[in-house]
Amino acid sequence: MHAHNFGNALRLATAFGLVMSPFVCSAASPMRLSGSLAGSVRDATGIPQMGAVVQLYNRNDKLIEKALTAANGDFMFASLLPDIYSLKVTVASFVPAIRRHILVQPGMQSVLAVNLASVLSSVELLYTTRNPGVLMSDDWRWTLRSTMTTRPVMRLVPGTDISDPNKADHIVTAMFSDTRGLVKLSSGETSNPFSSVGDQPDLGTTFALATSLFGRNQVQVAGNFGYGLSSDVPAAGFRTSFTPAGGEGPRIKLTVQQVGLPTRGLIGVNAPPLRTMSVTLLERLEISDGIQLDYGGSLDSVTYLDRLNYISPFARITARIGPGTLDIGYSSGAPPVDLLNAREVDGSLQADVAALSLLPRVSMRGGRAMVQRSENTEIGYRMQIGKRTYSVGAYHEFVRNGALTMAAGDGLYFDSGDLLPELSSRSSVFNIGNYTRSGFTASATQTFGDNFSATVAAGRGGVLTTSGQELRTEDPAELRSLIRRSQRLWARGIVSAQLPAVGTRVVASYEWSDARALTPGHVFLTQKIYPETGLNFRIRQPLPGWGGLPGRLEATAELRNLLEQGYLPVSTPNGRQLVLSNNPRGIRGGLAFIF
Repeated sequence: MHAHNFGNALRLATAFGLVMSPFVCSAASPMRLSGSLAGSVRDATGIPQMGAVVQLYNRNDKLIEKALTAANGDFMFASLLPDIYSLKVTVASFVPAIRRHILVQPGMQSVLAVNLASVLSSVELLYTTRNPGVLMSDDWRWTLRSTMTTRPVMRLVPGTDISDPNKADHIVTAMFSDTRGLVKLSSGETSNPFSSVGDQPDLGTTFALATSLFGRNQVQVAGNFGYGLSSDVPAAGFRTSFTPAGGEGPRIKLTVQQVGLPTRGLIGVNAPPLRTMSVTLLERLEISDGIQLDYGGSLDSVTYLDRLNYISPFARITARIGPGTLDIGYSSGAPPVDLLNAREVDGSLQADVAALSLLPRVSMRGGRAMVQRSENTEIGYRMQIGKRTYSVGAYHEFVRNGALTMAAGDGLYFDSGDLLPELSSRSSVFNIGNYTRSGFTASATQTFGDNFSATVAAGRGGVLTTSGQELRTEDPAELRSLIRRSQRLWARGIVSAQLPAVGTRVVASYEWSDARALTPGHVFLTQKIYPETGLNFRIRQPLPGWGGLPGRLEATAELRNLLEQGYLPVSTPNGRQLVLSNNPRGIRGGLAFIF
C-alpha cells in the first residue's frame, strides 16, 4: 500500500516537473517581451559626449538604473518592463537634460536624442522601432536568412541616399537641433565734430539665438538693450526670423524697436519715444538654369508724434553671362538690408544683430516727422579669375526727405520743430529735402591664402556741397537752398587679415574723396562694398575660455572715421558754424560670448 502510494506520488511529481519545466527555464532566462531605451548624447555643435551620466527613473521617480555614455555618446537600457520612465542626463559644464513620460512598449526600442547646451538642454524622442532580439531569437533569424522562400523582401526606400542612409528625408532629427547663440556687451561714443561739446557714451547689450525645428525650419531671435546718458528712456529692439525647410517659401522677419530721444529744446517736456515696426518677406525663385530672382518687401510703421506707414518693395535678378554674373537690382523705400544678406549663409547671427542697429532715418520738418526714403536702380557685373575678383556697377538714386547729422557748436541753431535729437550725441538730425544722384564704381579683390585679402575700389558719384556760401538768416529753408548736388571722384582701399598665431581678425579701410564735399551713404544692391568715409578699423580678438566654460569669448573694437573727414561746414551771420555729416567719428568696443 505504501509502495503503491509512493509510486503514484513519484509519477505525479515527474509529470508536474515536466509540465512546469518550461516556466522554470523561462524564469531563469531574460524576459522575452520587454522593451529597451537607447540614445545618443551630443552638444550643440554635434560632438558626442563621452562619460555622460544617464539616470533612469520609474514612474514614481525612483532611480532604477544608471549608465555612462560610450566614446560615441551612445547609451542603452535593455530588458525594461513596459511602463513609463523618466531620464536625466548630466555632464559637467552643461545644463542637465530631463525628459519625462517616456513610454516603453513590449518588443519596442525607443531612441532618444539628447542635446546639451549651456542654456537650454533637451531630450527628444526620435522614433520607436522593433527591439531586436526580444521577440525573435537568433536561431529564427538565421533560418530566415538561409531560406529563399521565407527571406524578407528588400526594397529601396524613396529619398534614401545609398551612400549615406542618414541623409534620408524620413529620418527625423531633434526638435531644437543646431542651436547656437551670441551675447555681447558693448560701450562706446559718437563724437561731435566740435571737441568743445564732448562725447556721450552709451552702454548696450545684444543677444541672438538661432535653432532649427526638427533640423529643417530655422528660427532666429535677436535683441538689444541700450542706455544713452543723454536720454531718460532706454533703447530696445527685437527681431525674429523664420526660414522654412529647404528655403522653399518666403523668409519672414519681424523687427520692433523703441528709442528714447533726448529732451533738448523741449524744456520741461518729455519727448515721445521713437517706435518702429517692420515685417519683411523675402523669397527666392529659380527662373531657369543660371537665372535667379530674389524679391520681397517690407511693411514699415514709424511712430513719433505721428504714425507713418509705408511699403518698401525690392528685387534683384542674377544671371550667369559669360565668365561672370550680371545683377540688376531695384529698391524703393527703406534700405533692403535683408536683400543684401540674401547671398550670405542662412542663419547668420551677425546679420540679424547688424539689422537691429539700423534705424529708419527720421527727421523733423515744420514740426512734423519725416522718414528718409530712396528709390534706387542698379546694375552690376562681377567675375572671378583665379584668386582675383573683378566687379563694376552703376546706380541712379532719388532720395526723399534726406536726413543728415547736424552739430551747431554750443546748442541749437534752428527751432526744435526742424531738428530731431540724436540718441548718442549732442547732435541733431536735419532734413535737407529731396535730391537725385547717380554714379559708378569698379573694384578688384585679391586673396592671398586664407588669412589675407586686399581690395581696391574707385568711382564717381553724387555729393553734396555748399560752394563756400554762408547763411544770412536762421531760416532752415535757406540752408536747404544752399546745398548743391555735384559729382566727385573717390577711391577706397580695404585690407582684411587674420593673424595665424593669435587669431586676431583686422579689417582696415580708407576712402579718399573731396574734403569740401559730403558723400551721402549709398546702399549697393549689386556690390559687396559699402562706402565709409575716412579711416576705419574693425578688430575681433578671440579670448581663451576659463573654468570649462563652453563656447568662446571674443573682444571686438570698431573705430569709425578716425580722421573726422567728410564734414560739410556752413558759416552763419553771428559767427557760429554748422557742420553737416553722415558719418561722424565713433569708437566702440565690447565683449562677445558665442556658443
